[in-house]
Amino acid sequence: MITDVPGVRVGHWTDHEARTGCTAVLFPEGTIASGEVRGGAPATREFELLEPHRLMQRLDAVMMSGGSAFGLAAADGAMRWLERQGVGFPTRVGPVPIVVGAALFDLAVGDAKVRPGAEAGFAACDAARAGAIETGRVGAGAGATVNTWRGPENQRAAGLGTATVRHGNLVVSTLVALNALGDVDVPHGEQGESEAMAAFEHAVGVGFGNTTLGVVATNAALDKAGCLVVAQGGHDGLARALFPPHTRADGDAIVAAATGEVAASADVVRALAVLAVESAVRRAGALR
Repeated sequence: MITDVPGVRVGHWTDHEARTGCTAVLFPEGTIASGEVRGGAPATREFELLEPHRLMQRLDAVMMSGGSAFGLAAADGAMRWLERQGVGFPTRVGPVPIVVGAALFDLAVGDAKVRPGAEAGFAACDAARAGAIETGRVGAGAGATVNTWRGPENQRAAGLGTATVRHGNLVVSTLVALNALGDVDVPHGEQGESEAMAAFEHAVGVGFGNTTLGVVATNAALDKAGCLVVAQGGHDGLARALFPPHTRADGDAIVAAATGEVAASADVVRALAVLAVESAVRRAGALR
């Protein structure tokens, strides 16, 4: 689980009836992060500060949420919760929490009028714990689906998936909220590819909204440029398991965070991130 990285905590807020929710990933002091969006329809908050040339050298939390762009309000609750803990970037008037938000489109599967807001984000942070975490149809994955490209009657429930890969003392873990236009492990070969492209062509014409979100955490000591390399590897893992990834209807976004405990090459961490995200996507897509 992503909490295999020491200091990382995860909490959920879920409305099972409305099929939406949010998931808070909290990081220890000193965590450095970057990220990348490859989907064409992102719903994000504060993602630009993750770019390596920006001033900010810390990340306190990532808030993944349902509710499409409405759900970005959940990050307000994370800000309030972290401020009460005295956590954030130090300024002369007090700490300012650094919270990155990313949302997926789940409005069409439950009650579109119910979206995670500040109270939900606060509750998710308050519930955050180390150790075993709940996955599947909870938090940001409560209303997640896959196989939407074949029409609403064929879409399947997905959710949150997590996986860890180790190499000696190095730990690379991920938490993925799988909500994709396409599907997991689409058959290859001439017939499979022909059927896949026919489904994709139909989906493009209809104009669905989706998005897969992911957080990769590692105990490696990396700078922001190295974290960006790891986030890019996370997207590679997504593409290994999912077809089609990164469409203009998806807002696919991955944040990579390093807690700085183990010396490691960014290229090695990236390779492990590919494997971890690929595994997490398949687990999230195997829900029935």
